[in-house]
Amino acid sequence: MAVTTLLEQAKLEGWSDEEVVRRVRDGETALYEIIMRRYNQRLYRVARAILHSDVEAEDVVQDAYVRAYQHLEQYSGRAPFGAWLTKIAVNEALARLRSRGRIQELEAMFNGQDDAPVLMSNMKSPEQQVSSRETNQLLEEAILALPGTYRAVLMMRDVEEMTTADTAAALELTEENVKVRLHRARALLRKELFNRAGAGRNEAFPFLGARCDKMVRLVFERLATIRES
Repeated sequence: MAVTTLLEQAKLEGWSDEEVVRRVRDGETALYEIIMRRYNQRLYRVARAILHSDVEAEDVVQDAYVRAYQHLEQYSGRAPFGAWLTKIAVNEALARLRSRGRIQELEAMFNGQDDAPVLMSNMKSPEQQVSSRETNQLLEEAILALPGTYRAVLMMRDVEEMTTADTAAALELTEENVKVRLHRARALLRKELFNRAGAGRNEAFPFLGARCDKMVRLVFERLATIRES
């Protein structure tokens, strides 16, 4: 069956991640594109939250996909595949953070307890909402201004809408710690930004269209080089 037909079949039948991974393991490697298109935006958002760099975040996403592909046999199915893949991306991002010598920020992210002030404000009415693009820009800036301790947790839980359990697994935290950090992150992030963004918050930190296509192409090129070596 042609690759395009398989991709269309997967979309129509709603294949689970586990089904796709099983088929990729069995030799239908082209179906790895399904995984990439499902998780490109999540991995980019998470890496961006940790690294504060578009370029490095995209590099991390590439590295995470290649590493995950090379170790698919190690995926046991005990956790959702998305959580397993996200953890790989987190580890790749943290490795880059260490290589920069930003040990202080790294330690704060996983061990620190920042005592940042809580910023509060009244909810905005629909009439006070700004355009979607302006709101998303403000929201992105506000999230990136958060201390590293909370930024990744908020990105995973509120922007990417990962579960507490998956977030805890990806960041190697307890679920209670994730809940505490999320609560503090929400308090630090001005409430009016989320109110003004509304449902549009899922459109922040986009990684779609041409960027998604480019990521798929680059990963497959790297995998082809690895198979040939």
